[in-house]
Amino acid sequence: MVLKATQTENDQPLRPADFSSLASALDYAALGQTGSNYYTGRGELYAVVTYVQLREQSLQLARRLQGLGLERGARLAIVAETHPDFLRFFFACQYAGLVPVPLPIPLNLGGHKAYVAQIRAMLQSCRASLAMTPEGFKPLLDEALQGLDLEFWGTPADYDALDENEADLCPLEPGELAYLQYTSGSTRFPRGVMITQQAVMSNLAGIISEGLAVKSSDRCVSWLPFYHDMGLVGLVLAPLASQLTVDYLGTREFAMRPRQWLSLISRNRATIAFSPPFGYELCNRRLREGEAAQFNLSSWRVAGVGAETIRPQVLHDFAEALKPSGFDGKAFLACYGMAECSLAVSFAPLDSGLEVDAVDAEHLAVNDHARPPVDSDSGRLSEFVNCGEPLSEYEVEIWGANGEALPERRIGVIHVRAPSVMSGYFDDPVTTAEALSADGWLNTGDIGYRVGKSLVITGRSKDLIIINGRNIWPQDLEQLAELQPEVRPGDALAFAVPGTDGADVPVMVVQCRENDKDKRHKLIQHLQGLIHIELGVDCRIELAPLHTLPRTSSGKLSRSKARLNYIEAQPVPAARPLKPAKAMQG
Repeated sequence: MVLKATQTENDQPLRPADFSSLASALDYAALGQTGSNYYTGRGELYAVVTYVQLREQSLQLARRLQGLGLERGARLAIVAETHPDFLRFFFACQYAGLVPVPLPIPLNLGGHKAYVAQIRAMLQSCRASLAMTPEGFKPLLDEALQGLDLEFWGTPADYDALDENEADLCPLEPGELAYLQYTSGSTRFPRGVMITQQAVMSNLAGIISEGLAVKSSDRCVSWLPFYHDMGLVGLVLAPLASQLTVDYLGTREFAMRPRQWLSLISRNRATIAFSPPFGYELCNRRLREGEAAQFNLSSWRVAGVGAETIRPQVLHDFAEALKPSGFDGKAFLACYGMAECSLAVSFAPLDSGLEVDAVDAEHLAVNDHARPPVDSDSGRLSEFVNCGEPLSEYEVEIWGANGEALPERRIGVIHVRAPSVMSGYFDDPVTTAEALSADGWLNTGDIGYRVGKSLVITGRSKDLIIINGRNIWPQDLEQLAELQPEVRPGDALAFAVPGTDGADVPVMVVQCRENDKDKRHKLIQHLQGLIHIELGVDCRIELAPLHTLPRTSSGKLSRSKARLNYIEAQPVPAARPLKPAKAMQG
């Protein structure tokens, strides 16, 4: 039987998420009648787990883990498939005094060696004592574990065969780690973010009460990976801490059948669902003509969007395409956050849709000042989505190159300070010191500015392309490519490579569906001319086969990986004539 949403008098949250730990949050969730439903890619329900059952199963498994005699705080690495077993193991750690470490699942079949190397590096980085993998991924984990000395590893069935230890359990306390969250690796090798119980509970309280204004009748649908901060904190822990039912669709299943996400929202009358922009674009791309009217998305009040740069056109196209379903574009909720902050930093206002800030692009590039256009004929504009006001727990400042706090509309690096900020990167004091000041300010690495109290994100500091003192945002290059009929959203990545004189040289790799040699050549010439006219820079264009742009473990396009692949593919210095890139693998 499918679990339903809970309806209470006046439709209010049952209580704020002011628990001291995740274990106490599950204790509370188990007092209700809600939980989680799990669906196949064809929309078939294959598992139903109430929070009551989750608590009972987690306690039983915790006693089995306790029997292994590990030190308190030992790490249990969990290959995080979208399955009830993940939640069971995650919360068993909470009750047993162990620290869960969600690990990614392989999202493509061509990256066997890369995946094994990634998992092995994570296991070594977190110094795991235990590891769990679903049966289907066991050969990969076995390969990654070769030569590593773990206390125990195996499938859920292997753990369920362990004896229970009946001694009293001692759940993790507020000051202890709740979990290690690996960053997606979009700009550097993934690092284990240390999130304490206090930190995540503080962030959950803000998400539930301020960001989403959760009601007891709300219901969530999610395809987001359990190993990603938005998937774990936003669509596992936040619903649990507010007694909401969640319908889960696997990430790989969503990639193959994205319309199934819409179908679940429609048939279960869901109210909250989040996605990075590429998820909305993928759904829109797969919609057949006239199909939108088959869905009923009128209940969808929070269509959250974040985790990567938000491109307004992608969401506008989605809203237009799904209008026959009753979807309201005012449901779009732009947000900003990162794993180092547990999850959320800011939310746009509810029921308002996207707010786009248009600024003078040339003035921005030269002066680092997001100045609104003086008049409609002021030249090229750059558009950025307003990500709203920070949650009340946050102090937020925009810092300049010398560490000074900048005024409104001045571009700089976003710094935040809050109870939900990480305590550091696990076993990595050097990188921790680079990101986190002694007085608690986190350098997010993101560039942006403030409009009043609201945050506007323009990009990652490491992605910025600097040409003759001018700042060129890679999104501007990519957007010009995506305006062409041969290129779809998500088919272009721009970055800088060093030239012979050490200066930045802009490069854009574009996935191309055209096979005709002359048409490909014309596309390159057209893009180069357009970029020169619009941005005043010369850009190298590389055409790549479909499905070859690299992505992070969370599914986001990765400029840093594309840049590395491009550089490695060049047999001569970058300033000389180039051979076609041959290694644009994900």
